[in-house]
Amino acid sequence: MKDKMSPGILHPRNENALRAHPLSVVKSAPIPMLANCNPWLKSANPLSPPKLFEAAAPSTMVRPRILIIDDELLDMQLIGGILGEDYVVMFANNGLEALEIATIKAPDLILLDVMLPGMDGFEVYQRLQADRRTSEIPVIFITAVGDVAAETKGLNLGAVDFITKPINPGPIKARVNTQIRLKMARDKFAQMAATDGLTGLANRSYFDAMLAYEFARHARSGSTLSLILLDIDHFKLFNDTYGHVCGDECLRMVARAISGVAVRATDFVARFGGEEFVLLLPETHLEGAVTMAHKVRKCIEDLAIPHLHSSNNYVSASLGVACSRQLAGSTATGVVEEADAQLYIAKAAGRNRVSSRPLEARPLMQAGPLAALK
Repeated sequence: MKDKMSPGILHPRNENALRAHPLSVVKSAPIPMLANCNPWLKSANPLSPPKLFEAAAPSTMVRPRILIIDDELLDMQLIGGILGEDYVVMFANNGLEALEIATIKAPDLILLDVMLPGMDGFEVYQRLQADRRTSEIPVIFITAVGDVAAETKGLNLGAVDFITKPINPGPIKARVNTQIRLKMARDKFAQMAATDGLTGLANRSYFDAMLAYEFARHARSGSTLSLILLDIDHFKLFNDTYGHVCGDECLRMVARAISGVAVRATDFVARFGGEEFVLLLPETHLEGAVTMAHKVRKCIEDLAIPHLHSSNNYVSASLGVACSRQLAGSTATGVVEEADAQLYIAKAAGRNRVSSRPLEARPLMQAGPLAALK
């Protein structure tokens, strides 16, 4: 039980200890103090925030994928031999096969011959651009030497470069390497733009985009989309008492706890803002979302992060749950508003609990801001 003394752990009712170093009394393991500093800043600590976008060692890096689209077997073999040492190489000999592979395998770069049977390279490129799943993949066209008209048309369509036949190993490796480096840089910046710098979760703008996409997808399919909105209880008092450095580490720990529960590949976790987090649960009915919310609440409570101003002396969270089936004809924003209203109810009922509205009950009016209850 939390009231019992454990070796190396400060008693939670020792208010001076709680006020000075709240995270040092987390019951998972005692952490040595650093003089005049938050103990969680120690770089070797396993709970320190992950270093985002740090390059892995070369031996463990996943090799970029390149799709070669050409109906000439010898050319495909030649290009594959040139690039196969550094990249994962995939092949397609016609447009339809290429589109299928590009959609499923998501290559980092496509080498596309202009002259293909049936659907030519230009049409393949335009179809790639029309599909949101493949529209960001850079394409290098392959064409005959001196075909200025084809080069001009391809560049006007948006191709990043051209390779001419007959194939020359030096130039093709240099051009491909350049485009792969540019692609990796774009991907890194895109990930940074979509990531919350403090917690490593998706940020609000990325969540808004995912919510709009998933809501539209579920509206078309008729399946249920659920959402959990979570708020850390009395977090302003936590910051005021222990300082913002401890507050930041508390947010990181809560973020990891949520991510440890939302383990399905389709589950989406984001920092909604401040001390609020949101879980987007595709293909999930209300009952399943409520079950998930209870697991998240318990996991946060089990972190046992001391909080002098909490009713149970530990950091806790309140959660509101909503699903698209509750709001027929509504918008994506309506689902968030319903979860926000339920979060308000959970706060008003005493915090550290989950609230949801039964499917058959009427929607609540907008509950208003939560600031007064935080």
